[in-house]
Amino acid sequence: MKTLPDWSALQVGDALPTLELPPLTRHTLALYCGASGDHNPIHVDIDFARSAGLPDVIAHGMLSAAWVARVLTDWVPQHAIRSIDIRFAAMTGVGERITCTGRITEKLDRAVRVALQTANADGAVKLTAEAVLAWP
Repeated sequence: MKTLPDWSALQVGDALPTLELPPLTRHTLALYCGASGDHNPIHVDIDFARSAGLPDVIAHGMLSAAWVARVLTDWVPQHAIRSIDIRFAAMTGVGERITCTGRITEKLDRAVRVALQTANADGAVKLTAEAVLAWP
């Protein structure tokens, strides 16, 4: 069972473990459609995406949100997560390699505030988030 990091050792500015993902594939998008129930054709149908003015299909925003949540659950048990606020910044396309990062921005009373983001290999930010994690 995952345990919480030592509260007394946490400092503002500490980085959470980075999550580096393989290039996004159509297969991943199709699997996410099935898992999430979100079958919007903008995510899997290239003809539909092009008719909407896009060069190709795009990832589900909530897939990116799931990656950010994974950064948190790779670091702390799920029960420590009190809130996650997500802000979508840009679309993620097929072939992009996404890296998810996080950093402690504030140490509260038995809790921390964490800033998170996803970005592609060129540094283009796709999503930003803020989470609050609590210690018993």
